[in-house]
Amino acid sequence: MVWIKRNLWFLIGSVVALGLLGVSGFYLFAQNKANNEIEQKLAQGYSDLNDLDSENPNPGNERVDNITAAREQRKEWQAAIAKAGRFFEPIPPIPAADANGITDQEFASALRQTIDQMQHDAQASSVILPPQYDFSFGAIKSRITFAPGSLNPLSVQLGEVKAIGDILFQAKINSLDSIRRSRVSPDDVEMADYIDRPSVTNDLAVITPYEITFRCFSTELAGVLGGLANSTHCFIVKTAVVEPAGAATGGGTAGGARPDDASANSPSPVLFRGGLPTVLNEHPLKVTLLVELVKLKPSGK
Repeated sequence: MVWIKRNLWFLIGSVVALGLLGVSGFYLFAQNKANNEIEQKLAQGYSDLNDLDSENPNPGNERVDNITAAREQRKEWQAAIAKAGRFFEPIPPIPAADANGITDQEFASALRQTIDQMQHDAQASSVILPPQYDFSFGAIKSRITFAPGSLNPLSVQLGEVKAIGDILFQAKINSLDSIRRSRVSPDDVEMADYIDRPSVTNDLAVITPYEITFRCFSTELAGVLGGLANSTHCFIVKTAVVEPAGAATGGGTAGGARPDDASANSPSPVLFRGGLPTVLNEHPLKVTLLVELVKLKPSGK
């Protein structure tokens, strides 16, 4: 005790110094651990950089900046996607669904109005239709109620058939034999109106087939193919069967000549002095197209 009293300040200083040494040691240990972690991250960074340099393509060097080139290519891809997007505009369903969906009454009314409009458009374009033709909706045109779950797919198909009809009428084909679609409802029971090919869905799009049979001359056929190709909707002609047309659809009515009436489209030979006669005698064609409509799926679905 006497020694402690005589050396009190020395003892206090020693204890403080010992505490400071402990704190310093802990701080040094912590900093050393942090330095080791930084060194490991730095080594990993160098390893990743070496891996990138060995890749093909790599980020580049002072003469070749592949990162900038990749960014420029990304801009080009985005511009190309935006340009191609105008050929994938969706076709509005008829009728368009609101927040409450579509009712049976709304679809039945829209169906009758759309068929009547298409028949009027065909007559205005001098396109002959089969008698009382309903554009593949004959089995359901007179219905007032529809199978559960049918209204949305039927309204989509009605809009798509209307878009196809617009292209055919604008091309002024001679006559329309049929437009056939996939079955999407238990109410679709008329065999002649359907094809045995369902829609196909993948990660990017829904692909819906349609079969179109019509009669025309080569000029009108070119108009149909051009209309499909230049449409803002993505129509792809998968197959085309072209053969000489036989008799037109019997009993049809329109404002133009019948497609099998070659004399109405074949002028008489014109004789030129000192040469052979020039004859234009093109025969009508029967065309069957298998067309696929590509509809991009909404983002995130």
